[in-house]
Amino acid sequence: MTDCPAFLISAPASGQGKTSVTAAIARSARRRGLRVRVFKTGPDYLDPMVLARASGHTVYQLDLFMGGEAHCRELLAQASRESDLVLVEGVMGLFDGKPSSADLAAAFGLPVIAVMDASAMAQTFGALATGLARFRDDIQVVGVIANRVGSDAHARMVGESLPADLPLIAALKRDASLSLPERHLGLVQALELPDIDAQLDAWADAWDAGTALATPAATARTSTSLPVAAPPHAPATLTVEVLDGGGTGGRGPLFGTQGRNLLAGRQAKVGDGEKGPPVVRPALGPVEAGLPLTGRRIAVASDACFSFIYPANLDLLRAMGAEVLTFSPIAGEPLPACEAVWLPGGYPELHAAALRAHAGFFGDLAAHLAAGKPLLAECGGMLVLLDELADADGVAHPMAGLMPGRASMQKRLAALGLQSLDWPEGELRGHTFHYSTMATPWSPVATARNPNAGRAAEALYIAGSLRASYVHHYFPSNPAAVAAFFGGATATAATADAAPAHPHPLATN
Repeated sequence: MTDCPAFLISAPASGQGKTSVTAAIARSARRRGLRVRVFKTGPDYLDPMVLARASGHTVYQLDLFMGGEAHCRELLAQASRESDLVLVEGVMGLFDGKPSSADLAAAFGLPVIAVMDASAMAQTFGALATGLARFRDDIQVVGVIANRVGSDAHARMVGESLPADLPLIAALKRDASLSLPERHLGLVQALELPDIDAQLDAWADAWDAGTALATPAATARTSTSLPVAAPPHAPATLTVEVLDGGGTGGRGPLFGTQGRNLLAGRQAKVGDGEKGPPVVRPALGPVEAGLPLTGRRIAVASDACFSFIYPANLDLLRAMGAEVLTFSPIAGEPLPACEAVWLPGGYPELHAAALRAHAGFFGDLAAHLAAGKPLLAECGGMLVLLDELADADGVAHPMAGLMPGRASMQKRLAALGLQSLDWPEGELRGHTFHYSTMATPWSPVATARNPNAGRAAEALYIAGSLRASYVHHYFPSNPAAVAAFFGGATATAATADAAPAHPHPLATN
């Protein structure tokens, strides 16, 4: 069993700097020759794009609701066999949601490193960090990163406020130039940032400086630090500097004994926090024996307009025998010859003009549906099929006209939450996150359930071979159902109830 260390990078709340710190650690380690793999807890598309660029590897989701414990364990185990360091970025605050980042840490024995915005506090920093560390007894917070400190003196104050068993690993100085631009759904996509690599290197430089800034008293108490040297052939014997405030110190085994619970086969501590035991749900459907999608070509729209794609979804389609063909509608690339189409979510409101400039795309989709071939449209992909989409400025853009209705972008969040949706072939899980509202005369075939009892509960629309919803589906939650749909084995009884008596005419523009 490998000795590759793994850590969960979490925080007391959103906005503390988890993504930038995780990316900085990954980039710094990668520059030193370490093989780094990064995961993202929970549903997210934008942060993983940045983390993938930082680490040089695809970033997968770890979500106990969407994928189940066995699926998450398999992803972690595979990464550990190929890496010197595994980082898992948490979601929201450490204990927020159900399942939470803490639930994931408990399920796999992942030591937690807390990132905290120290910009508006001094000794209270230690009180909050101590509360995070003591709130549940089934997880272990092994260190703290102080983000956005104002000075060397400020870094010393927050470090000295921590208890002896909770070291300050790094203190990162406040620097507005290190921020990435954002828009309504979060960070601007990494593929849209021409200077992203320079930015990531700047983050790594800040991390390297921040580890040296951590107080000597805090860092001397523990061997929990991050690797600073290129690995030899045997990662388990790797040694690193245990950094102090001046960047000097003794040498010890990589991360000491921290970070190896999952990968060394040790069991997580047993115990319940205030919210109860970790929420762990099994995956819903195994991959069918054989290759059920052999010979099926599945075209996937993939560009700045259609970019919300879980890598695990593509992996699963290929694992089941499908040939995945990506194409860019906004670049004018035609729909490839295929047996099925997937239109993922993204930013159609920002690229409506480009879509209209290449209207052959709409005609290709119309012909595809007219031939009775499966088409899955998620969130932004669904909006593209409507009659009209109004952007945030209220400008209306004609769309494909393949699904009757109109959508409008809103200034405020319209829906957010995990979702469980019953397809005719079985239950799939995923999430919803959008700023638009939509009106259509079609009646939903099913309505999603929210495991956290939130208000978001999205509809599933089916008409002929078209399947559309605001839900971003996580295909590994039910491979058999995904194979049945993309393989053409749709439930015709459900589609008959969903479509109106006089179906919306297929556009030919």
